[in-house]
Amino acid sequence: MEDATKSAIPAGVHVSGPNERESYWQPVPANGYVDVALAPHIVPMESPFGMGTQSLAPGGYVREHTHDRNEEAVYIIEGHGRAVIDGKEFPLVPDTAIFLPKNVRHMFINDGDTKLRWVWLIVPNGLEDFFRQIGKPRKPGDRVPSNFPRPENVLEIERQTVFGADLKDKFDPLKQI
Repeated sequence: MEDATKSAIPAGVHVSGPNERESYWQPVPANGYVDVALAPHIVPMESPFGMGTQSLAPGGYVREHTHDRNEEAVYIIEGHGRAVIDGKEFPLVPDTAIFLPKNVRHMFINDGDTKLRWVWLIVPNGLEDFFRQIGKPRKPGDRVPSNFPRPENVLEIERQTVFGADLKDKFDPLKQI
C-alpha cells in the first residue's frame, strides 16, 4: 500500500493487502500455507485475537485437535472438503461458517481436487504463534516447497500456544477414504 494512503489512516487502524502479510508454509499433513492478517503483534488491540487465512493442498488435512483456552471461527472461501467435529462429518463448501467453542474436537480435510481455503479467527490470539513456529516463511511468488515434517517438539509448541492436550485417539482421515 502506498505510504501516502497509509499516512491518511486514522490512528489504530490497520489495512494490509494480500502481499503484505506474514505467511508460512505448513508441514505435513497440511502441506499448505497460512497468512496472518491481524494479531496483537501486528496492530495494538484491546481484545486480543488472531485472524488470517489457511490453504490446504488436495489431500492435505489439519489433524484433529482442541483448543482449551480459545474459541475459533472458520469461514470457507474456496474449495471443497469436510470437517470432522466431535466425530461427526460436515461438508465444507464456499460460504460454510463454523464456530468452535473451547474443548471441541475438530479437524479439516481437503478431499477435493483444488485447494481448500478458509478464513480463521481465534479468540484470544495465539494460533499465529503456532503457525510461525512450525512453518517456514513464505513470500508471494515462492515455489511450493517439498513436503516437510512437523518439528520434533510439535506437541510442546501446541501446548505453549493454543492447543489442548494431545488426543491419543485422533481421527485418521486416511483410514476413512
